[in-house]
Amino acid sequence: MNAESRPERAPATAVLGQPIDRVDGPLKVCGQAHYVGDLQRPGMAHAVLLLSSIARGRVAGLDSSAALALPGVLAVMTHENAPRVPDGGRAGMKPPAGRTLFLLQDDQVHHDRQPIAVVVAETLEAAREAAQRVQVRYEPAPACLDPVAGRAAAHAPKAVQGRPADSLRGDLQLGWQQAVHRVEASYATPTEHHNPLETHATLAEWQGDRLVLHDTTQYVQGVRDSVAQRLGLPPGQVQVINAYVGGAFGCKGSAWSHVVLAAMAARQVGRPVRLVLERPQMFGPVGHRPATEQRLRLGADAGGRLTAIEHQVHAETARVEDWTESAALLTRSLYACEHVGTSHRLVPLDIAVPTFMRAPGESTGSFALECAIDELAVAAGLDPLEFRLRNHAAEDADKGLPYSSKSLVACYRQAAERFGWQRRPQAPRPWTDGDWQVGWGMATATYPANRMPAEALARWEPNGRLRVQCASHDLGTGTYTVLTQVAADTLGLPPQRVTVEIGDSDLPRAPVSGGSMTVASVGSAVQAACLALRERLVALAVADADSPVYQLPHEQVALGGGRLQACGAAGRGEPVEALLARHGGRPLEARAQSRSAPADERHARQAFGAVFAEVRIDRTLGEIRVPRIVGAYAVGRLLNAKTGRSQLMGGIVWGVSMALHEHSLRDPRYGRIANANLAEYHLPVNADVADIEVIVVPEDDVHVNPLGAKGVGEIGITGVAAAVANAVWHATGKRVRELPIRVEHLL
Repeated sequence: MNAESRPERAPATAVLGQPIDRVDGPLKVCGQAHYVGDLQRPGMAHAVLLLSSIARGRVAGLDSSAALALPGVLAVMTHENAPRVPDGGRAGMKPPAGRTLFLLQDDQVHHDRQPIAVVVAETLEAAREAAQRVQVRYEPAPACLDPVAGRAAAHAPKAVQGRPADSLRGDLQLGWQQAVHRVEASYATPTEHHNPLETHATLAEWQGDRLVLHDTTQYVQGVRDSVAQRLGLPPGQVQVINAYVGGAFGCKGSAWSHVVLAAMAARQVGRPVRLVLERPQMFGPVGHRPATEQRLRLGADAGGRLTAIEHQVHAETARVEDWTESAALLTRSLYACEHVGTSHRLVPLDIAVPTFMRAPGESTGSFALECAIDELAVAAGLDPLEFRLRNHAAEDADKGLPYSSKSLVACYRQAAERFGWQRRPQAPRPWTDGDWQVGWGMATATYPANRMPAEALARWEPNGRLRVQCASHDLGTGTYTVLTQVAADTLGLPPQRVTVEIGDSDLPRAPVSGGSMTVASVGSAVQAACLALRERLVALAVADADSPVYQLPHEQVALGGGRLQACGAAGRGEPVEALLARHGGRPLEARAQSRSAPADERHARQAFGAVFAEVRIDRTLGEIRVPRIVGAYAVGRLLNAKTGRSQLMGGIVWGVSMALHEHSLRDPRYGRIANANLAEYHLPVNADVADIEVIVVPEDDVHVNPLGAKGVGEIGITGVAAAVANAVWHATGKRVRELPIRVEHLL
């Protein structure tokens, strides 16, 4: 059977969509879910990274004698004694797995906090103290750290997510001339750094010529392939394992330098080595969201319909590797407009390599676009919601395709009604409450419904349990739970009889757990594998002439509740275990795959939403509070109401953080992030998050994938920063076009 076909399903247990608890929850609550930093191995040593303190230059001298003299220190690996790797470690795949790595192959320094040595010792304390005793002498070189000065070397990327860096539809100049109302403004988003609760960690163990890595990754097979290539090994000699991930958000999608360095150190000392990044080390060698400056030019006619949209993006990147923040992609299709132009330009700086960060491109781009749309609505004298409704796009004009489903209007209306938007005065500074100014703002949310190939194996064990395997990951998002529900639903089993095994590169292939595509990709593969297993079980039962239950080999047989039963013969079923016992008591399994996209390529696939926010601003102190947010989302079929809502709410919280808190402060002299700790890199706490209401608008999308599910991990952050900024304008009359919005912007 074609794995993508959608036959009539067997009787289901009605578990899909239900808010069942996380199957891995008890293990995590009881401390039995072991993360990489918890793992121990016999004879394990501890490694600490030593990072550079200049932005550009070379290591002119390095004295490790004082470090090696400490008791328990096993090695100090530097560019002078590190094992040589093929092509200097530069050979690699494209992102997400392959990145520019620094594997101690030369003395060059390309950015602050670049790995320049690895200290290995019997204990973590000894390794830390030894790292502090390594004496490093630098020969600095002039570094470009100013994005304004770097503009002179700005260039277009070769592609942006496989699409042209620039786009043009219609005639921008004509659209601008036709406009009665115009807005032209620039918007800025800062450098931001990931701060998952679990920092990066790797435990490397050589078993002869075979390398086993326990790594905090959201792409076990990508890390396997990248590490194998860097070390000149066949991929089959590398195994990467990661059963639990303490948050990732994009930074753990790539195999960074420390992963390979841990493997090199383990081989050098002949023992398992565990390397855990300290919190300040998260601000350098493992990626970040790049800063952007975005210029928008929008025009509308007298009736408030868009005549022109121009969106130009300049984003920082590393001099050693291009990374593109795709901030203008959503502008190409989000609104109905005949004349649209976008461009992306990269500004190379002597900084660490940027990377994916929750909703890369869409989060930063939606801030600029949705603020500009709000400004144009005000210029046209229209309510911001009414303006968006007038410019609603029924199809993806950039691709020339209708959407597989689009319930954005329903999102607008349901969220607006729940929020009470109809009571919003159009003029700014409408309300005060004592010392507080109150304002309301809104924005559109959107994110692609991505999908990539995946495989899964389903095995019915002789003891009556179903085991499902795939090399996917659970980043704390609920993957274990949702895949359990998919398998249970497909085979009519209670979830308690399903075991899901993921997080091992030796399992059937899966893509990176990013781009909000895990459920669409891996969930579809699990469903296909379970359907294939069902067919094998039914065929075995029907062909079993000795069975007292199945009299006719040609009789149709159904599977449900773990029992095989002849159709129309209620009560004649038998447990699958009995069938397997008669055939040698061996497990029966099936493997299947899902494709990267449905066979129907006549539709664009996108998730949509609407965000409404209230802000309160202290007139004297400029303090900003967000007492409530209502978000409505159309994300296809929601497979778990509890984990799905959690993901959407988490995205909204991060959107508030983006609007009001997060900003990595780079010292313009040295390139160092000055607030590289959780005390000064501000993140929201419970007191910063008040009432968040999430509405899921039902969609039945038969085109997006066999499950009808769109991702929910990233759409929640998009639009939130703009909704907050638009509410700030409504409360104060001041347009803040730079994130995060700070007290000094308002006083």
